[in-house]
Amino acid sequence: MTPRPLLFATLDGYALEGGYDRAYEPSTCYSVTIALGRHAGPGEALSLWRDYEQVLELAKDMGLDGVRLSAEWARIEPRQGEIDERALERYAQVVRHATDIGLAVTLALVDGCWPSWLGLEAWLLPWVVPHVLEHARRMTSYFAHDLAGVVVFADPDRLVEGGYLSATVPPWRRAQREDAMSARAQIDEVLTLLANDALVSAHLVRSQRTVEVNDVELLDIASIDDCDQLYLRSLVRGVGPTAARAGLLSKHEGHWRVSAPDEVLEALRARGR
Repeated sequence: MTPRPLLFATLDGYALEGGYDRAYEPSTCYSVTIALGRHAGPGEALSLWRDYEQVLELAKDMGLDGVRLSAEWARIEPRQGEIDERALERYAQVVRHATDIGLAVTLALVDGCWPSWLGLEAWLLPWVVPHVLEHARRMTSYFAHDLAGVVVFADPDRLVEGGYLSATVPPWRRAQREDAMSARAQIDEVLTLLANDALVSAHLVRSQRTVEVNDVELLDIASIDDCDQLYLRSLVRGVGPTAARAGLLSKHEGHWRVSAPDEVLEALRARGR
């Protein structure tokens, strides 16, 4: 009998933590378009940087096996070669708290955004590749003993298709098929190199699938068995350009609460039985 995949809810740091893309804050690939007023940034978001533990406590009784945490590269390395040790330690606290209460943690290295110093065209620039490899090795080495897995790119299709075909994410280009193919090739090169890396390869999640919270498919979640880890997007919806369509938890007047529809919660609980 094939073992069922582990079920994780995702946590997108950029959309949830607060403290990005304003003066004196870590700057991401969204900083230029936010400055130009083309869309709003996350601002204070939901202050999850302070509240991670409260959210994890609510998550532990929802039938989830764990969380996939996007540890934001822009916060960890806000300037090239300058590592914020306090940010690393804060993420370490979050990971330890999750594991202490029985939630597994998978780490996503690149989710919806990346540090501004990599450039808007990061996935076309060959000099970016060694930086991604170095970041992956740094994060795997720092967290390895506490992780259920590492995901290098949370959604490579979105980076390529949204960035170069539909202009929905940075670098906001449309119908650039050749550049889309080049970006895909560079992302695939990174994945191949890390799959053969002695440190990182043992921790990589080999097969994964993402389901939106409000997708009808969720109600038949127990039947999904074609991956190692199944990601429910998202534990919290978030704020700003990378926010999810829906979340399981919400914050109201400073307090966190479960806000998912009853049928979604029942599907999660049924899966855990």
